[in-house]
Amino acid sequence: MMEGVIVRGRGGFYTARDAAGNEFVLRAKKKFRRQKISPLVGDRILFTPGEGEAEGKEEDGWVEEILPRTSQCLRPPVANVTLLCIVAAPRPAPDWLLVDKLLIFARKQDIRTLLILNKADLKEAEAAAAQARAMYAGAKMEVCCVSAQSGQDVESLKSYLSGHTCCFSGQSGVGKSTLLNALFGLSQETGDISRKIQRGKNTTRHAELFTFGDISVIDTPGFSLLEMDEAFDPVLLRDYYPEFELYAGQCRFSPCYHGSEPGCAVLQAAKEGRINAERLERYHILLADCRQAWRDRYD
Repeated sequence: MMEGVIVRGRGGFYTARDAAGNEFVLRAKKKFRRQKISPLVGDRILFTPGEGEAEGKEEDGWVEEILPRTSQCLRPPVANVTLLCIVAAPRPAPDWLLVDKLLIFARKQDIRTLLILNKADLKEAEAAAAQARAMYAGAKMEVCCVSAQSGQDVESLKSYLSGHTCCFSGQSGVGKSTLLNALFGLSQETGDISRKIQRGKNTTRHAELFTFGDISVIDTPGFSLLEMDEAFDPVLLRDYYPEFELYAGQCRFSPCYHGSEPGCAVLQAAKEGRINAERLERYHILLADCRQAWRDRYD
Protein backbone atom coordinates (compact mmCIF):
# COMPACT_ATOMS: atom_id res chain seq x y z
CA MET A 1 0.00 0.00 0.00
CA MET A 2 1.01 3.59 -0.59
CA GLU A 3 0.35 6.75 1.44
CA GLY A 4 -1.12 9.91 0.01
CA VAL A 5 -3.55 12.80 0.43
CA ILE A 6 -6.94 13.10 -1.23
CA VAL A 7 -6.85 16.25 -3.35
CA ARG A 8 -10.29 15.99 -4.99
CA GLY A 9 -13.34 13.77 -4.99
CA ARG A 10 -16.14 13.65 -7.54
CA GLY A 11 -18.91 11.15 -8.24
CA GLY A 12 -17.50 8.37 -6.06
CA PHE A 13 -13.96 8.74 -7.44
CA TYR A 14 -11.08 10.17 -5.39
CA THR A 15 -7.80 11.55 -6.62
CA ALA A 16 -4.88 10.99 -4.25
CA ARG A 17 -1.43 12.55 -4.50
CA ASP A 18 1.67 10.84 -3.11
CA ALA A 19 4.79 12.52 -1.70
CA ALA A 20 6.40 12.58 -5.14
CA GLY A 21 3.45 14.47 -6.63
CA ASN A 22 2.02 11.56 -8.58
CA GLU A 23 -1.78 11.36 -8.73
CA PHE A 24 -3.95 8.23 -8.61
CA VAL A 25 -7.68 7.79 -9.22
CA LEU A 26 -9.26 5.63 -6.53
CA ARG A 27 -12.56 4.21 -5.36
CA ALA A 28 -13.56 3.81 -1.71
CA LYS A 29 -14.02 0.27 -0.44
CA LYS A 30 -17.48 -0.79 0.71
CA LYS A 31 -16.31 -1.05 4.33
CA PHE A 32 -16.36 2.75 4.60
CA ARG A 33 -20.05 2.78 3.73
CA ARG A 34 -20.73 0.20 6.44
CA GLN A 35 -18.74 2.31 8.89
CA LYS A 36 -20.67 5.40 7.71
CA ILE A 37 -17.42 7.14 6.83
CA SER A 38 -16.76 9.00 3.58
CA PRO A 39 -13.28 9.95 2.35
CA LEU A 40 -12.82 13.72 2.35
CA VAL A 41 -10.55 16.13 0.54
CA GLY A 42 -7.55 16.59 2.83
CA ASP A 43 -7.66 13.03 4.20
CA ARG A 44 -4.36 11.24 4.62
CA ILE A 45 -4.91 7.72 3.36
CA LEU A 46 -3.33 4.37 2.60
CA PHE A 47 -4.25 3.14 -0.87
CA THR A 48 -3.62 0.47 -3.44
CA PRO A 49 -2.97 1.94 -6.90
CA GLY A 50 -4.69 0.57 -9.99
CA GLU A 51 -2.89 -2.01 -12.09
CA GLY A 52 -2.93 0.06 -15.25
CA GLU A 53 -4.39 -1.19 -18.48
CA ALA A 54 -6.78 -4.09 -18.04
CA GLU A 55 -8.68 -5.32 -21.09
CA GLY A 56 -8.25 -1.95 -22.70
CA LYS A 57 -9.55 -0.02 -19.68
CA GLU A 58 -7.73 1.90 -17.00
CA GLU A 59 -8.24 0.09 -13.69
CA ASP A 60 -8.79 2.31 -10.68
CA GLY A 61 -7.11 1.80 -7.32
CA TRP A 62 -8.71 1.58 -3.87
CA VAL A 63 -8.74 3.68 -0.73
CA GLU A 64 -7.71 1.11 1.90
CA GLU A 65 -7.49 3.14 5.12
CA ILE A 66 -8.27 6.68 6.23
CA LEU A 67 -5.59 7.77 8.69
CA PRO A 68 -6.67 9.56 11.90
CA ARG A 69 -8.00 13.06 11.24
CA THR A 70 -6.90 16.12 13.21
CA SER A 71 -10.09 17.93 12.22
CA GLN A 72 -13.21 17.42 10.14
CA CYS A 73 -15.65 19.92 8.66
CA LEU A 74 -19.04 18.76 7.40
CA ARG A 75 -19.86 21.93 5.45
CA PRO A 76 -17.62 22.25 3.49
CA PRO A 77 -16.69 18.54 3.67
CA VAL A 78 -12.91 18.60 4.23
CA ALA A 79 -10.44 17.11 6.69
CA ASN A 80 -7.17 17.95 8.47
CA VAL A 81 -7.50 21.71 8.13
CA THR A 82 -5.16 23.61 10.47
CA LEU A 83 -6.14 27.17 9.49
CA LEU A 84 -9.67 28.25 8.54
CA CYS A 85 -9.53 31.37 6.39
CA ILE A 86 -12.94 33.02 6.64
CA VAL A 87 -13.29 35.34 3.66
CA ALA A 88 -15.69 38.29 3.70
CA ALA A 89 -16.01 41.44 1.60
CA PRO A 90 -17.83 44.78 1.59
CA ARG A 91 -19.86 43.42 -1.33
CA PRO A 92 -21.94 41.28 -1.03
CA ALA A 93 -22.89 42.59 2.41
CA PRO A 94 -21.01 40.50 5.01
CA ASP A 95 -22.94 37.71 6.66
CA TRP A 96 -21.44 38.09 10.13
CA LEU A 97 -23.68 35.36 11.54
CA LEU A 98 -22.08 32.92 9.11
CA VAL A 99 -18.65 34.16 10.20
CA ASP A 100 -19.58 33.52 13.84
CA LYS A 101 -20.79 30.00 13.02
CA LEU A 102 -17.58 29.20 11.16
CA LEU A 103 -15.59 30.56 14.09
CA ILE A 104 -17.46 28.26 16.50
CA PHE A 105 -16.91 25.24 14.23
CA ALA A 106 -13.19 25.99 14.07
CA ARG A 107 -12.83 26.41 17.82
CA LYS A 108 -14.69 23.19 18.53
CA GLN A 109 -11.89 21.41 16.65
CA ASP A 110 -8.93 23.61 17.67
CA ILE A 111 -8.50 24.97 14.16
CA ARG A 112 -6.86 28.38 13.98
CA THR A 113 -8.84 31.13 12.24
CA LEU A 114 -8.09 34.18 10.14
CA LEU A 115 -10.67 36.67 8.87
CA ILE A 116 -9.69 37.91 5.41
CA LEU A 117 -11.54 41.00 4.24
CA ASN A 118 -11.20 40.95 0.46
CA LYS A 119 -11.94 43.77 -2.02
CA ALA A 120 -10.05 46.32 0.07
CA ASP A 121 -10.00 48.58 -3.02
CA LEU A 122 -13.76 49.28 -2.74
CA LYS A 123 -14.89 52.51 -1.14
CA GLU A 124 -16.88 50.63 1.51
CA ALA A 125 -13.84 48.57 2.56
CA GLU A 126 -12.51 50.94 5.22
CA ALA A 127 -15.81 50.99 7.10
CA ALA A 128 -16.18 47.20 6.79
CA ALA A 129 -12.66 46.66 8.12
CA ALA A 130 -13.30 48.95 11.10
CA GLN A 131 -16.53 47.12 11.85
CA ALA A 132 -14.84 43.71 11.64
CA ARG A 133 -11.95 44.71 13.91
CA ALA A 134 -14.34 46.18 16.46
CA MET A 135 -16.52 43.06 16.51
CA TYR A 136 -13.70 40.53 16.72
CA ALA A 137 -11.16 42.39 18.87
CA GLY A 138 -12.18 40.31 21.88
CA ALA A 139 -12.63 37.11 19.89
CA LYS A 140 -8.91 36.51 19.33
CA MET A 141 -9.27 36.44 15.55
CA GLU A 142 -6.95 38.47 13.37
CA VAL A 143 -8.37 40.51 10.51
CA CYS A 144 -6.35 40.81 7.30
CA CYS A 145 -7.44 43.24 4.55
CA VAL A 146 -6.45 42.48 0.96
CA SER A 147 -7.54 43.12 -2.60
CA ALA A 148 -7.23 40.18 -4.95
CA GLN A 149 -8.14 42.53 -7.81
CA SER A 150 -5.38 45.09 -7.24
CA GLY A 151 -2.92 42.83 -5.41
CA GLN A 152 -2.93 44.98 -2.26
CA ASP A 153 -1.28 43.08 0.64
CA VAL A 154 -1.72 39.72 -1.12
CA GLU A 155 1.95 38.80 -0.66
CA SER A 156 1.89 39.63 3.06
CA LEU A 157 -1.09 37.26 3.44
CA LYS A 158 1.18 34.32 2.56
CA SER A 159 3.04 34.71 5.86
CA TYR A 160 -0.20 33.90 7.71
CA LEU A 161 -0.69 30.77 5.60
CA SER A 162 2.85 29.38 5.84
CA GLY A 163 3.02 25.87 7.30
CA HIS A 164 -0.74 25.34 7.30
CA THR A 165 -3.38 23.35 5.48
CA CYS A 166 -5.84 26.14 4.84
CA CYS A 167 -9.48 26.13 3.92
CA PHE A 168 -10.98 29.26 2.37
CA SER A 169 -14.63 29.48 3.39
CA GLY A 170 -17.32 32.12 3.30
CA GLN A 171 -20.38 33.21 1.43
CA SER A 172 -20.49 33.18 -2.36
CA GLY A 173 -19.20 36.18 -4.24
CA VAL A 174 -16.56 37.35 -1.75
CA GLY A 175 -13.76 36.41 -4.15
CA LYS A 176 -12.26 33.24 -2.70
CA SER A 177 -11.25 31.80 -6.07
CA THR A 178 -10.00 35.20 -7.29
CA LEU A 179 -7.90 35.45 -4.14
CA LEU A 180 -6.43 31.99 -4.72
CA ASN A 181 -5.60 33.01 -8.28
CA ALA A 182 -3.81 36.12 -7.00
CA LEU A 183 -1.96 34.26 -4.24
CA PHE A 184 -0.71 31.30 -6.22
CA GLY A 185 -1.12 32.06 -9.91
CA LEU A 186 -3.99 29.64 -10.37
CA SER A 187 -6.62 29.87 -13.06
CA GLN A 188 -9.71 29.04 -11.01
CA GLU A 189 -12.99 30.07 -12.64
CA THR A 190 -14.37 33.22 -11.03
CA GLY A 191 -17.76 34.88 -11.00
CA ASP A 192 -19.30 38.21 -10.17
CA ILE A 193 -22.15 39.50 -8.05
CA SER A 194 -25.76 39.19 -9.16
CA ARG A 195 -26.98 42.78 -9.60
CA LYS A 196 -30.55 41.77 -8.85
CA ILE A 197 -30.03 40.11 -5.46
CA GLN A 198 -26.50 41.31 -4.59
CA ARG A 199 -25.34 37.78 -3.84
CA GLY A 200 -22.49 35.80 -5.27
CA LYS A 201 -22.61 33.20 -7.99
CA ASN A 202 -20.94 29.89 -7.14
CA THR A 203 -18.01 29.18 -9.47
CA THR A 204 -16.26 26.52 -7.37
CA ARG A 205 -18.20 23.26 -7.71
CA HIS A 206 -16.05 20.86 -5.70
CA ALA A 207 -13.48 21.04 -2.92
CA GLU A 208 -9.91 20.69 -4.18
CA LEU A 209 -6.51 20.74 -2.46
CA PHE A 210 -3.56 22.65 -3.91
CA THR A 211 0.02 22.62 -2.56
CA PHE A 212 2.49 25.49 -2.92
CA GLY A 213 5.73 24.89 -1.04
CA ASP A 214 4.84 24.72 2.66
CA ILE A 215 1.27 25.93 2.09
CA SER A 216 -1.63 23.61 1.30
CA VAL A 217 -4.93 25.21 0.36
CA ILE A 218 -8.37 23.62 0.00
CA ASP A 219 -10.67 25.61 -2.27
CA THR A 220 -14.34 24.97 -1.46
CA PRO A 221 -17.73 25.90 -2.94
CA GLY A 222 -19.12 29.13 -1.57
CA PHE A 223 -22.26 29.05 0.53
CA SER A 224 -24.53 31.49 2.31
CA LEU A 225 -26.31 29.13 4.73
CA LEU A 226 -24.77 26.94 7.37
CA GLU A 227 -26.51 24.92 10.07
CA MET A 228 -25.07 23.54 13.28
CA ASP A 229 -23.63 20.07 12.56
CA GLU A 230 -24.80 18.57 15.85
CA ALA A 231 -26.91 19.32 18.90
CA PHE A 232 -24.92 20.20 22.01
CA ASP A 233 -25.75 21.50 25.46
CA PRO A 234 -26.57 25.21 24.94
CA VAL A 235 -24.61 26.22 28.03
CA LEU A 236 -21.43 25.14 26.20
CA LEU A 237 -21.91 27.75 23.47
CA ARG A 238 -20.45 30.45 25.72
CA ASP A 239 -17.14 28.53 25.83
CA TYR A 240 -16.48 29.44 22.19
CA TYR A 241 -16.57 33.19 22.88
CA PRO A 242 -13.18 34.31 24.28
CA GLU A 243 -14.60 37.76 25.10
CA PHE A 244 -16.76 36.13 27.80
CA GLU A 245 -13.81 34.51 29.62
CA LEU A 246 -12.95 37.61 31.63
CA TYR A 247 -16.36 37.50 33.31
CA ALA A 248 -16.41 33.79 34.19
CA GLY A 249 -17.77 33.23 37.68
CA GLN A 250 -19.01 36.81 38.07
CA CYS A 251 -22.67 36.18 37.13
CA ARG A 252 -25.35 35.92 39.82
CA PHE A 253 -26.52 32.51 38.60
CA SER A 254 -24.48 29.42 37.76
CA PRO A 255 -24.57 28.19 35.13
CA CYS A 256 -25.37 31.42 33.31
CA TYR A 257 -26.26 31.28 29.62
CA HIS A 258 -25.60 35.02 29.22
CA GLY A 259 -29.06 35.29 27.70
CA SER A 260 -31.47 37.39 29.76
CA GLU A 261 -30.54 36.36 33.32
CA PRO A 262 -30.51 39.14 35.93
CA GLY A 263 -27.09 39.87 37.35
CA CYS A 264 -25.28 38.59 34.24
CA ALA A 265 -21.76 40.04 34.09
CA VAL A 266 -21.55 39.53 30.31
CA LEU A 267 -24.77 41.46 29.64
CA GLN A 268 -23.55 44.24 31.92
CA ALA A 269 -20.20 44.36 30.12
CA ALA A 270 -22.01 44.72 26.79
CA LYS A 271 -24.08 47.60 28.16
CA GLU A 272 -20.88 49.35 29.21
CA GLY A 273 -19.25 48.76 25.81
CA ARG A 274 -16.67 46.24 27.02
CA ILE A 275 -18.16 43.47 24.85
CA ASN A 276 -19.24 44.14 21.28
CA ALA A 277 -23.03 44.44 21.23
CA GLU A 278 -23.36 43.08 17.67
CA ARG A 279 -21.45 39.92 18.56
CA LEU A 280 -23.60 39.45 21.65
CA GLU A 281 -26.81 39.93 19.66
CA ARG A 282 -25.77 37.21 17.22
CA TYR A 283 -24.71 34.99 20.12
CA HIS A 284 -28.30 35.21 21.38
CA ILE A 285 -29.55 34.08 17.94
CA LEU A 286 -27.24 31.07 18.02
CA LEU A 287 -28.15 30.36 21.65
CA ALA A 288 -31.82 30.15 20.66
CA ASP A 289 -30.90 27.79 17.80
CA CYS A 290 -28.85 25.61 20.15
CA ARG A 291 -31.67 25.43 22.68
CA GLN A 292 -34.13 24.38 19.98
CA ALA A 293 -31.76 21.75 18.58
CA TRP A 294 -31.12 20.43 22.08
CA ARG A 295 -34.86 20.08 22.71
CA ASP A 296 -35.35 18.32 19.38
CA ARG A 297 -32.30 16.05 19.55
CA TYR A 298 -34.31 12.85 20.10
CA ASP A 299 -37.04 13.57 17.53
